[in-house]
Parts: sequence; C-alpha cells; structure tokens
Amino acid sequence: MKLQQLKYIWEVAHHDLNVSATAQSLFTSQPGISKQIRMLEDELGVEIFARSGKHLTEITPAGKLIIEAAGEVLQRVEGIKQAARDFADNTRGTLSVATTHTQARYVLPMVIKEFMARYPNVTLNMQQGTPAQIAAMASDGEVDFAIATEALELYDNLIMMPCYRWNRCILVPKEHPLTKVKRLTLEEVAQHPIVTYVFGFTGRSKLDSAFKRQNLTPQVVFTAADADVIKTYVRLGLGIGIVAHMAYNPSADSDLVALPAEHLFDSSVTRIGCRRGTFMRGYMYDFIELFAPHLTKERVAAAMQLTQSDQVDRLFAGIELPKL
Repeated sequence: MKLQQLKYIWEVAHHDLNVSATAQSLFTSQPGISKQIRMLEDELGVEIFARSGKHLTEITPAGKLIIEAAGEVLQRVEGIKQAARDFADNTRGTLSVATTHTQARYVLPMVIKEFMARYPNVTLNMQQGTPAQIAAMASDGEVDFAIATEALELYDNLIMMPCYRWNRCILVPKEHPLTKVKRLTLEEVAQHPIVTYVFGFTGRSKLDSAFKRQNLTPQVVFTAADADVIKTYVRLGLGIGIVAHMAYNPSADSDLVALPAEHLFDSSVTRIGCRRGTFMRGYMYDFIELFAPHLTKERVAAAMQLTQSDQVDRLFAGIELPKL
C-alpha cells in the first residue's frame, strides 16, 4: 500500500469518479491512476469502485470506509509536513478560509488587515459560498477554516468554536410607515413584503422560526445571499429588508433606517470550524484569536483534543460571547 494510491482513490472520489479529470488535476496519466487503483484493490482483496466496462460507476460500501480512512491518513501526512515547515519557519505558509459574503464583507476585513500586517509572508486564500459548501470544504480538507452561522453542524469531523453573537435589524427607506412605530411587532412586520436572505444563509432559520411560533406567514417576495443586494432592492421599494445588523453602515446606508429587531428574533452565533486532527501552525492560532479574542491558543488547543461536538460546546459554555 502506497500513499500515492491512497491519494489517487481520495482524489477520484472527489472528482465525481472521473479518472480523466483526476489525472489532469494531478498532472499524471489516466492509465497510471487506474493501474494503481487496481493494484490497491488487489492488495486489499476488495473493490473500492464498482465499474461498468472501463468506467467507474459508484463507490462500494467497502470503498467508502477505505476512502474515509485514506483521507485521515493523508491529513496526518500533511500534518507532518506542516509540522516540519512550522518548525523551520512559522512566519511563512498559506491559510485558506471559506466563509459567506456577510463575514467576508462586514466582519473579516480588519481581521485580515491585521493578520497580513503580522504575517506578510503568509498567503491568505478566501473562498465564498453557501454555508453548506463552506462546511463541506472544511470537512474535506480543502480549506483550513470555515466561518459561518449555519450548516457547520452537518459534519461531525469539524470542531466548531463559537465566535460572536449577533441579531437582525429591519431596513426601510426614510419616511416608511414602520419608522413611526415605537416598538415593532412581528404582526406589523408580516404586513409588509419582505426582502431577506436565502434559506440556509446568515441565520435565516431563526427568522422563519420566529414567524412560525406566532402562526404568521411572512410575505417574502425576494431573497438573496448578499446583504448589499438586499439593500439595493429595499431602495427600489420592493419591500422591507431583514438583514444582519452588522451589514448596516450608518454612513454608506444613510438613505435607509435600521429599526431594532433584537426583541423579535432569537440571536444567532457565528462559529469558526476546522477539521478534527488539523495541524495548527502558530499563525493559525493567531488568526482565530484575532477573529474571536476569547478563542485563545490554549482554549483552541484544548478543543482540538476533544472528539465530540457536545464536549466542545461544554468547553465554551461558560464564556460570554461578544455581540455584534
């Protein structure tokens, strides 16, 4: 059994069983990959992939277990390489972060600015996507960290650490009738067409739950993943906006009024997640602490030793999270 063979089955599984695409991504030949996979199957005595002629059609039950184990082995090997690099020079390397538009646009800029000032020789890569895509990238080891409010709990191989608590506001144009209301109720909000986040984005589930508890059916007329897009359509008069309060900038959005809504919706918690077993370089600890100061190196290191999500939750249970 060779590491190269484990790499091949892992990559083939993550290229939709397309050996040709895998070969291109690894800069090698398709016959070479096929031969090594066959050799590994012969050695193990089981088929990893089912076939129809020369084409791979699906991963066998045994193959699913083998590929999962291969991923863990490859991650450990990468950890050894990173440990060597870290020992040689902790000021150089790469850091990959996957997050949503809201985090990238409104929360992370100052964190990244400070991080890059401290570590000018660390290349920082940011990818944006849906919370489910972000969680999947972290779970598969494609990125070091996932930062999101939803979907991180879908993967039990992720260590999820709470960063901050936030809530929503109602955005309306100036002179809108709701600006005359002293304390909004959900009933009053539900009387107006609503522009808000796509389901699965930026705590949308908390919004839906609040209306459902009061047996209200909100008039959601337009949804988007981007708070700036939502604000654009509020300006066009399409409806009132419900966005994360952090997305409202009093200067840039001076033509809109942000009405308090903390009493209407449960608060949400944004978390940072990384794959269990990830080798944490020094600058990775620093990035987490810059983003969430209560997540010190000691606390993160302790969380990385835990094997269950509820254990991680208990570790941070007594900490009062900052509010944005």
